Amino acid sequence: MSNSPIELKGSSFTLSVVHLHDANPALIRKALEDKVAQAPAFLKNAPVVVNVADVDGAITWQQVNEAISASGLHVVGVSGSKNPQLKAQVEMAGLPLLTEGVKPPRPAREAKQDTPSASVAPESTVYRTRLIDTPVRSGQRIYAQHSDLVVTNHVSAGAELIADGNIHVYGTMRGRALAGAAGDKDAQIFCTHLVAELVSIGGVYWLSDQVPTDYYGKAARLKLVGGALTVQPLY
Repeated sequence: MSNSPIELKGSSFTLSVVHLHDANPALIRKALEDKVAQAPAFLKNAPVVVNVADVDGAITWQQVNEAISASGLHVVGVSGSKNPQLKAQVEMAGLPLLTEGVKPPRPAREAKQDTPSASVAPESTVYRTRLIDTPVRSGQRIYAQHSDLVVTNHVSAGAELIADGNIHVYGTMRGRALAGAAGDKDAQIFCTHLVAELVSIGGVYWLSDQVPTDYYGKAARLKLVGGALTVQPLY
């Protein structure tokens, strides 16, 4: 056994990214406070990365950082900056400058059949399956790494389901469901009763008020189409 007081290990975390379109601290704070109020169990005190790629003009980072912190979020990094002055401000604040878009390795795929075919459908990722039969209570977090996640019971508000593959909930889904957590844009979410605080596929998410009212409380299937979340009846 090592005598070192520390040990470094690789890991992965699901982080929300705040994409700024304006550098006005007051507007940023108000917009974020509204978002946190919609899903306080998920967003209050949550760590976030701030993407500034779409902001035109100068940014006073200290004021922006204070506005974000005042809304109840904690900045853990900044991405999308090409401005040397802003980069210097961020570094002086002790925050890392991050680069988005690097996808982690995907799970191994099934071997292709050798049988000739006139047309071959696109290959899809094959995942294991993690099965949960008990209710998922508020405050619980279940992560199905390199797996689909199937829950045959209810998921309470404040609970969180995370899967690198698909998520199936055969009960009332009141918590948060994050499918494709490792970057798989082909992952899907299947719910028999959709009243979720948040749904996310490949990092693209809806809060509860963004779920179309025709599908709220209904059996639904969610997937990405053209990079945007879509929903359709499950049955």
